[in-house]
Amino acid sequence: MELKSVRLDVPDGANLILGQTHFIKTAEDLYEIVATGAPGARFGVAFTEASGPCLIRTEGNDEGLIAVCVKNLQAIGAGHVFCIILKEAFPIALLNQIKNCPEVCNVLCATANQVEAIVAETEQGAGVMGVVDGFAPKGAEGPEDKTQRREFLRKIGYKL
Repeated sequence: MELKSVRLDVPDGANLILGQTHFIKTAEDLYEIVATGAPGARFGVAFTEASGPCLIRTEGNDEGLIAVCVKNLQAIGAGHVFCIILKEAFPIALLNQIKNCPEVCNVLCATANQVEAIVAETEQGAGVMGVVDGFAPKGAEGPEDKTQRREFLRKIGYKL
């Protein structure tokens, strides 16, 4: 077995959701979740089959974001993985619906950060073991940091 790190593309101003799933209808079901959960969002969805033709199945309303999803899944090279790239929406609005999708087994990350997938390759194929999301902590927040965090959440409408 070989372990490798695969840097994923997260376009500026976008968020990525990466997870494990199964079954060919995943791409359409995830499309419906994003389209109804974040009506103004631009997005791409891609899913890798792990049997049969082993194709990357795609849906979305933005061809560029769909292409980024495909590029990320090609770089990972594992079956039964999905990638969603969102613009003009945040994952927090969709994560519960995605986790409740019958085909979704696991959500590995939802991020706007630089992210790397940790992939294990065997003779049979590859699988995503986890992710490295962002960077290591630099310390604990102080009173000024806490104030800035709270102000930010209110500025973007997530708190009153």
